[in-house]
Amino acid sequence: MIRGIVQSPRPVTLLGAGEVSHRCVAEALSRAPFLVAADGGANVAIAAGHVPEAVIGDLDSVSPAARAAIPAERIWRIDEQETTDFEKCLSRIEAPYILGLGFTGARLDHALAVWSALVRHPARRCLILGSEDVVFVAPRRVTLDLAAGTRVSLYPMGRVAGRSEGLYWPIEGEAFAPDGRIGTSNRATGPVTLEFDADRMLVMLPRACLGAAIAALAPAGRA
Repeated sequence: MIRGIVQSPRPVTLLGAGEVSHRCVAEALSRAPFLVAADGGANVAIAAGHVPEAVIGDLDSVSPAARAAIPAERIWRIDEQETTDFEKCLSRIEAPYILGLGFTGARLDHALAVWSALVRHPARRCLILGSEDVVFVAPRRVTLDLAAGTRVSLYPMGRVAGRSEGLYWPIEGEAFAPDGRIGTSNRATGPVTLEFDADRMLVMLPRACLGAAIAALAPAGRA
């Protein structure tokens, strides 16, 4: 069993090393004030004027300047190379929910690794923020308070089936799989309820729907 490093009663912002503006970091921290950096994300945090509560990873990308600015007891080296720095963090954080940013940059292999890690750890309630989207793994049942016309994309990370209310194109009866049926560019007719038989479906919404996504995933009273 993986030992938890961060156990926070507050939501966590998990910062990666990808390009992200100081404004986006501040926006995430306004919702999830406990800051954790994934390896080189420590450099991004310090550049934005924030000292992480924890830095987790193999530490091959943390600059000397960032190391000097962060108390040594907050830096956690994980030597194994079987997982990415993102997954090293995700598997060791316990919080009401996690906002991840700096993980959807130019490297497509890095992005794919993030989606795979999300599906391996669905209980972590992690939402990934990109420049245009917010992405998360759908729980077995989720209701999203969306306006009519909102884009709702569904992408399966394995075989999964389900049903929906409030989608222009209902999904009941569809057998989703990465090499088969996918559900990109659907749209809401109003609030949307989704039910699935496995924790394998990525939901992708416009970034403006972050509040609705958090409200749907976060435990009652923790959004």
